[in-house]
Amino acid sequence: MGVTDPAGPVMDRDEVDRALARLGAEHEAIETSLFALQDHAGRRLLEGAELTGVTKERWQAAEASISLLWAYFDAYAGALRSARGIRARRRWSSREDLVELTELLRGESVTVAGSASATANAPTLHGGSGKLSERFSLVTLVDRMNELYASSLDMVVAADAVWSALPARIDLLAAELQRTRRLAHSVGVRPGEHPAGDDLERITRTLTNLREQVVSDPLAFWVPTPGSSAPGGGKPDTTVYDREARALEDVRREIDAVLTVRQDAEARLVKLRDVLSRADRTLAEARIARGEVLAKIAATEVPVVSGPPTVLQEQLATAAEYRRHAQWHRLSPLLESLEQKAEDELLRARESLTAVTQPLAVRAELRGRLDAYKAKVSRHGLAEDPFLVERYDAARRMLWSAPCDLRVAEQAVLRYQHAAAELLAAPRVPEQQGGPEDRRGPGA
Repeated sequence: MGVTDPAGPVMDRDEVDRALARLGAEHEAIETSLFALQDHAGRRLLEGAELTGVTKERWQAAEASISLLWAYFDAYAGALRSARGIRARRRWSSREDLVELTELLRGESVTVAGSASATANAPTLHGGSGKLSERFSLVTLVDRMNELYASSLDMVVAADAVWSALPARIDLLAAELQRTRRLAHSVGVRPGEHPAGDDLERITRTLTNLREQVVSDPLAFWVPTPGSSAPGGGKPDTTVYDREARALEDVRREIDAVLTVRQDAEARLVKLRDVLSRADRTLAEARIARGEVLAKIAATEVPVVSGPPTVLQEQLATAAEYRRHAQWHRLSPLLESLEQKAEDELLRARESLTAVTQPLAVRAELRGRLDAYKAKVSRHGLAEDPFLVERYDAARRMLWSAPCDLRVAEQAVLRYQHAAAELLAAPRVPEQQGGPEDRRGPGA
């Protein structure tokens, strides 16, 4: 490049020396980075793996980029050697040397040769135009190498991160899955016989397929960090793995429930028999009480008491059969259902007894109220009042006769209660000397 070149005037010796020092430092940094990329474990794994999908496509592009990187680096190193050779001719470079160095250091003086097939997949070579050679300035060439290195390293780091994270975790989960399957088989949880057994088969298939996909196409399980420009910015996608891990945990809880059933099945069966027996006794008591109510209480609708449900006894017998044959996976849900139904049946029996004996409770309450008011008027010295005695006897006859009409008896008790209340609220007239009190009033 001459004095009139757009790159600027001819460089002096100090500028040349500073430029060579900077380019030499860049050469060493690029060389170190390229060797680190060459020795990267992820790159070696990518070279030896049978890739598929998006990883296969990106690795083809990355391989072309890495090949192109070395071609660029060789051209860069050659240009740097040439510049150093020119500068080393003389201690004080001539103008001709400075012009040549200016052209070499600032102009598009570096030619990179390569076949079209070697560069067609390189993502930064203007879409792979297929040129057999290109010319660059050293600054442009460094920028191009940085771009290729960043894209290649990003792909290698992402694949290595997925391979380092997911397969090992999948293997650990698969080992736990095998232990769970053996435990499930020991308690009768098998595919086709129990939903948890079917879940174990599905989890096994999913984990097998997941591992194959992760090994052959790791980039399909890579989630880049939005806005990150650093190589390898992102994290492995563990969505499928996490879902299957949760499913396996659910199966483990189900098997633990089956194991619990195996350990305390007999105690739970005894408790079930006791609850159902109490429900039957309560219903029997309700039927007896219903007959007593019909005999002693008139004009009252008494609800019908149903018999014990035979279906619960049949299910209880089935549960005992499951226990005898060690079919714990079937016994577990049946016991849970039976325990709830038995409690409901006992509650229903108690409610039936309460409903049947309600008229007797009402009669007992009326009797208690009648006696309470009698005791109250007795404390006030009015127990012998003929009017109160008459009403008390009428109410008592109704309450202690059979059958008892509760509606009529309640009215009689209310009449006695009102009469007693009026008498207690009336002012007391002192008895006169020489004769009894006249309670008939004036003009009698």
